[in-house]
Amino acid sequence: MTTYTLLKKLLGVKDIVVEGYRLEELPGGVLKLVIRVRPTAAKQCRCSKCGRRIPRYDRPEHLRTWRALDFGGILIELEGYAPRGTCKEHGIVTMDVPWAFPDSGFTKDFDRTVAWLARTVSKSAVCEFMRISWRTVGRCIARVVDELEPDHSCRLHDLVRIGIDETSYSKGHRYITTVVNHDTNTVVWVAQGHGRMVLDSFFQSLTEEERSKIEVVSGDGARWISDAVDFWCQPDVLRCTDPFHVVSWATEALDKIRREAWQEANKEVKQRKKEVNPKRGRIASDDVKRQQYEEAKKTAKGIKNSRYALGKAPEHLTENQAAKLELIEAENRTLFRAYQLKERLRILLKLKDPGEALAELNRWLRSAAHSRISEMVELGRKIRRHKQYILNFISTGISNARVEANNNKISLLIHRAFGFKNFRNMVSLIMLVCSDLTIQLPNRPQNNDIALQNAA
Repeated sequence: MTTYTLLKKLLGVKDIVVEGYRLEELPGGVLKLVIRVRPTAAKQCRCSKCGRRIPRYDRPEHLRTWRALDFGGILIELEGYAPRGTCKEHGIVTMDVPWAFPDSGFTKDFDRTVAWLARTVSKSAVCEFMRISWRTVGRCIARVVDELEPDHSCRLHDLVRIGIDETSYSKGHRYITTVVNHDTNTVVWVAQGHGRMVLDSFFQSLTEEERSKIEVVSGDGARWISDAVDFWCQPDVLRCTDPFHVVSWATEALDKIRREAWQEANKEVKQRKKEVNPKRGRIASDDVKRQQYEEAKKTAKGIKNSRYALGKAPEHLTENQAAKLELIEAENRTLFRAYQLKERLRILLKLKDPGEALAELNRWLRSAAHSRISEMVELGRKIRRHKQYILNFISTGISNARVEANNNKISLLIHRAFGFKNFRNMVSLIMLVCSDLTIQLPNRPQNNDIALQNAA
């Protein structure tokens, strides 16, 4: 085997000819191997956009270089000419080379490896290991996503059950809206901002036939989601409210009642303290009043520190949290009744039979309306407005769990990258990670079964 053949095999690129090589030493003792290459005759003079054979437009005077993957820590660069040609469809373009994507200063294997690392490890690790900047990482990811999925609109085909939600991606109330396909558990659409206008642009990107195929839409209780679904989708589409958000509404109402109960208990403590210590520096000798003061202080402290106990399910309570609930049951019946209403709502959302759930939900709504607790009465009105959406969730079993899981992935990506200055790079990474796209690393078997056998 000749040296040129060996270099060609190490590069792992088909349709190239190795013309020469040289080894250089950079400042600091870093070695760099420069390999002179050109496409084979069959791959020369082709448009980088459409791949058609085109006539030359000019002959370049200077050589161009592309970074390749390192060989044992030695920097590798490919060197060659990249002439321009005239394409009838795309005009004057740089001709295609088989080892690199159009307008890239790296080889295809380099771009793919960077994209694979970016969705697996942190920003600093990718930059240091590959010896590139984070902005360059974003461009590499975008090129790989375009290769794996040239037509991004293919994700919007055959949507039947979708989930919609928004999540923050930066400080200053910067949000993105995501749409998830429940059947494939993949993110199919991402846009900057949130609200009715943003969601309208998603439905506008679908054809009328694609909109008519949508049967189920899950989301939180946001009115802009419901309004957009009612306007763009068929009348028989099932709009589902996520049970997590329903329970969070009840928890927020319960916490408001807890704060009010603590304020009342704290007033009682201050009043008892005045009775125990009428003058500064003097302590009253009435043991009954002192005992009443200690009990009031204990009750106020128990209510103040009961937030997690009230929010937890009874089966997950610790011994200390269970004791706090017993204290609330004995000392503040209003707060305990609100807690019971919250628990009843949480339990009924786990029912599988729509008829049973409807009956239980009606009973809960009557209890909330007659509870004489203003926060629970208001919660009952809110849930009554979303009653059909809740029943749709129980009948279909579709929640926003997959959407929230993908939002957690997005938050982790943003945190790992320390934010994104380029929104398109962020969307490319989201589409790469929150999808079923597979990056083929260099010198790996195409069949995963073969790879597993070799590993074993």
